[in-house]
Amino acid sequence: MTVTTKPAPAAAHPGAAPSGGLLDRVLKVRELAILVVLVLMLVATQLDNSAFLSEQGIKDLLLNATILVLVAVGQSMVVITRNVDLSVGSVLGITAFAAGEFLRGGGDPLLAVLIAVAAGAGFGIVNGALVSLGQVPALVVTLGTLYVIRGLDSIWCGSRQITAADLPDGFAGFGHDGLGAIPYLALLTAAVLVAVASYLRSYRSGRDLYAQGSSPEAARLAGVPVRKRVLTAYVVCGALAGLAGALYLARFGNVDSGTGTGYELTVVSAVVVGGVAFTGGSGSVYGAALGALLLTSINSVLPSIGVSSVWVQAIDGILLLLAIAVDRVVALRVAAVLRKRAARTRSAHHG
Repeated sequence: MTVTTKPAPAAAHPGAAPSGGLLDRVLKVRELAILVVLVLMLVATQLDNSAFLSEQGIKDLLLNATILVLVAVGQSMVVITRNVDLSVGSVLGITAFAAGEFLRGGGDPLLAVLIAVAAGAGFGIVNGALVSLGQVPALVVTLGTLYVIRGLDSIWCGSRQITAADLPDGFAGFGHDGLGAIPYLALLTAAVLVAVASYLRSYRSGRDLYAQGSSPEAARLAGVPVRKRVLTAYVVCGALAGLAGALYLARFGNVDSGTGTGYELTVVSAVVVGGVAFTGGSGSVYGAALGALLLTSINSVLPSIGVSSVWVQAIDGILLLLAIAVDRVVALRVAAVLRKRAARTRSAHHG
């Protein structure tokens, strides 16, 4: 069946129809609120600790956020389709070790990154095929692959460890150097962020992801290749997790069998806090990036002002619950507005 511009998928994408326009405005306000909170938090911390936003301080903040932002961007594409990928932490860990093993053997750094990306995409194909073609719930599939990949990583790594001494100087340097306060990792992450955002906004296949998440049945009736789009989202998510694994290696220079453990929960929190609805169909990768930056900044701010780091996870959990509550309230308000518009339209037609 050919893809046609029918109302169902168009309305599902923010900004494509009156209902989408309303939701788009709400989400922009949500993203602006996150940005304001982030700025106020950083300014308040700077007033308390004048060295916090030094050139090195800003560089550290950006470096801490880049890995999470990358994985959150890929996770956003999956969540927009009304699915989830819980295996991203395991994929990050095993691809980081794969890149490290290749480099330790004298491999080329660029090729090591490509190997990590390809391996991540391969895991994404497995997840996407099981979810889209096998029609198995995403939560079940990716929870299973989380443990499978983690088990493979543990068997492969054993007690071995990749350290900075095993890596080429140029590769390790890329994980720390930059242009002034802006690290090279942040520039690369920004390029990926803009590219994915452009794809979701400007290309029909990208907008189809919103249609799928908003109403899978309507998208299917409108001719959207639902299974293909879901598979694409998982492949991109896996590839970005693989890229994040390679950059994690460059950033920290230390990888073992425990790398990435529990990371998937932080990624999901960043995505949801950033305004990507867990029920699919709305949100943006820019919001997810802001959510990731907010969470990583909290990790830096609390120790800087003398607050115990044990509060970090509690605060992350509170933000996640607040984000879910806000999503629910927004969904109810938007639904109420749409019902009123539909009622007015029917009245006008009868009149």
